[in-house]
Amino acid sequence: MELINNFIEFVLHLDKHLNSVIEVWGIWSYLIFFAIIFCETGLVVTPFLPGDSLLFALGALAASGSLNIGWLFAALLTAAILGDNTNYAIGRYFGSIILKHQGKWFLKKEHIDKTHRFYEKYGTKTIILARFVPIVRTFSPFVAGVGEMTYLRRFLPYDIMGGLLWISIFVFGGFFFGNIPVIKKNFTLVIFAIIIISIMPAVIEVIREKRRKPTN
Repeated sequence: MELINNFIEFVLHLDKHLNSVIEVWGIWSYLIFFAIIFCETGLVVTPFLPGDSLLFALGALAASGSLNIGWLFAALLTAAILGDNTNYAIGRYFGSIILKHQGKWFLKKEHIDKTHRFYEKYGTKTIILARFVPIVRTFSPFVAGVGEMTYLRRFLPYDIMGGLLWISIFVFGGFFFGNIPVIKKNFTLVIFAIIIISIMPAVIEVIREKRRKPTN
């Protein structure tokens, strides 16, 4: 039991053990980091995996010379895009199953249709902004798949754009600023600040949408 607890603690706080991972696994560390970001974005059962903090910490380690920034960026960007698209495919598959069993499950055809209309109208913003919101980014592509959001014209290009922005901001943010003493000493506060700032556009959009609705 203690071994399991230690493993869970290690995974949840992987950003604190990165130096040990790199020392033990060497070049295979890139594959480990790829797998974590892929699972965090691609599997609805693993939203607890580190995302923003891991990217920022990896960027800081790349600046110190422990990792190659080019290989790191390529691995993480590929993982983020493949993860989201896998999640979308899973959602699309389960969406069809839900339709076949409508009335037996909580989700019904009208729920799917409503989700589809929402993503067709607001989905491009949602796909991009969700990248910056922990947990939400894990479920967003899945729901887009369930709602059958148009793949090639709407989901894929904006998902790539969102992934590129997410990986670039956090990895290069860590690369250029992660080793500044005041940031290293207040790393947790910096991550929380980044998360809050990234959530604000979504909150503002929700408030604006509510204000547009006519009051009874």
